[in-house]
Amino acid sequence: MKKNFLLIIIIIFSFFCFLVFFKSLDKSNTYIPETDYGKKILSFNANSLFNNEKINSDNLFIGKKIYLLNIWSSWCAPCRKEHHLLMQLKNNSSIKIIGLNYKDNLLNAKKFINQLGNPYSEILTDEDGLISISLGAYGVPETIVIDNSKTILKKYIGSLNHNSIKEIQELTK
Repeated sequence: MKKNFLLIIIIIFSFFCFLVFFKSLDKSNTYIPETDYGKKILSFNANSLFNNEKINSDNLFIGKKIYLLNIWSSWCAPCRKEHHLLMQLKNNSSIKIIGLNYKDNLLNAKKFINQLGNPYSEILTDEDGLISISLGAYGVPETIVIDNSKTILKKYIGSLNHNSIKEIQELTK
């Protein structure tokens, strides 16, 4: 009697485990953030990378048609990979590129810029990552395309590539 009861418990438990694992196969564990298109970014204050001057974001989004807010770090390999594309975009007079240095050693960030070039009109620091989180970022690199009314037009998660550069340039027309 005890053997039969134990066998029934084991069968029920095994069936339950199988059912749970089978159901979990249908669910993706990939996190995809909500799209923020059409939302306005909130104002924030940050320090400038090179002179430690406090800057309000409201003073950055004035005049140009399109702004790129590029969230990057010197320790980020994909950030290095996309940097030459940002250097190309720097030459487009319709675009203003703003860098947001994420959780980085400031000396390493300065060295990164001095070695690879500076595509940014302004580089802000986000030492604790709170500004990036408030912008909806969850990693680096991320690039947010913003218009002059501070509305998010597009967001690129991960490295920019030639296709994303073409899309950005189309937005400036």
